[in-house]
Amino acid sequence: MTDGYAGLVRLPTLIEPDPARVILRPFLSALDPRDLHRSDLLRATRLIDRILAMDAAAVEAEFATTLRDFGARHADLATAFAERYTQIRDLLGLADDPIEARRLLIGAFFSNEYSFQSTALFNPSIVPHPDQTGLDADELRFVMSLRATGEGHISSICFCSGAVTGAGEIRLDPPGRFATTPRRSTAARLADAYDVTFQPGTELGERVIFPITQQQRNGIEDARLVRFVEDDGRVTYFATYTAYSGREIAPEMLRTDDFRRFSFIPLRGDAVSNKGMAMFPRRIGGRYAMLARSDGETLQLVTSDDLHVWNDATEILSAAEPWEFVQIGNCGSPIELPEGWLVITHGVGPMRRYCIGAALLDLNDPSRMIARLRKPLLTAIGGERNGYVPNVVYSCGSLVHAGRLMLPYATSDTATRFAVMPIADLLDAMG
Repeated sequence: MTDGYAGLVRLPTLIEPDPARVILRPFLSALDPRDLHRSDLLRATRLIDRILAMDAAAVEAEFATTLRDFGARHADLATAFAERYTQIRDLLGLADDPIEARRLLIGAFFSNEYSFQSTALFNPSIVPHPDQTGLDADELRFVMSLRATGEGHISSICFCSGAVTGAGEIRLDPPGRFATTPRRSTAARLADAYDVTFQPGTELGERVIFPITQQQRNGIEDARLVRFVEDDGRVTYFATYTAYSGREIAPEMLRTDDFRRFSFIPLRGDAVSNKGMAMFPRRIGGRYAMLARSDGETLQLVTSDDLHVWNDATEILSAAEPWEFVQIGNCGSPIELPEGWLVITHGVGPMRRYCIGAALLDLNDPSRMIARLRKPLLTAIGGERNGYVPNVVYSCGSLVHAGRLMLPYATSDTATRFAVMPIADLLDAMG
């Protein structure tokens, strides 16, 4: 099976995982005593005893070696060690050590590097950037989220930025020098909803949202970004994603105005029972609207007056062609066009091949489908078929600029590429 639509062009831009990009993570001990096993606590206590037994000269030498070997790989390693020491001190009920180097060395022993994208950098989602200054008249700056996967198949959200030209060309900004995780609000640490904030001065490409809660501990997966415009014109960015505990999944939501501070929002209701929820970019009939896939085999519409609660899904799209017989779902939030809501879809067919398709929903009544593609818009071809999960193309969000669909897509759950197609050609191909 090959792509068969005139006007679809694959761009040469490629985003690949980079194992050299690392973040600092806790080692040996959790931050919450309730998560500690007795064996962990005993091991941590024995480690502290060994460090306290070192004389001052040995402590200074070991800490200097640690800074020499790791200091250039992180923005402010000493501060990170100091924060980690404070966590361990409070967790274990330690008295403050008078030697600063020993305190920081304890922080180092309870830290480790994690290569957050060593395995894959995929399932992209793209939205217009909050800052559109300094561009040529035909350009649009964008923010793109990516699912980064590392050791243990743990997934996190990272970001990049760039610009798309009126001619449909992509220009990516270089990634930041470092990678960093945000601080969590201590006031909301035990609540279902909570905030995280990145330090001022961190670049967008340096920010990594790593799993925090027990529900997320094995992954924050497949964020679907949307630029949401309220009826009064206020703009907020949301991202629906799947939290994975290692055994169970749960849809959750992020909210941000600036991509520096993020609020985590829990989702509830009978429509919140599977992966792939995607929010519409504005209210419809005064209500929030979301695409859902509670049964795994149909695309559904659900509306709500409450961002937290989603019930009573209505089926709008089911499998019609063999390439989507196994599964059907969305590839991101709907895109508003004069002709209707453009929904980029995915389908799964023989040999678990994932394909990307498209459908058009009525602008005023998105529960009514107007048209759809009868054959895939995009399939994995050539080298795209090989990777962590072969024969997969997948996206979590696209945008329209200068009359063209800009479609970032993952190949075989490994890397990210881009395709572009005139909207007029795409609409003409629908039946």
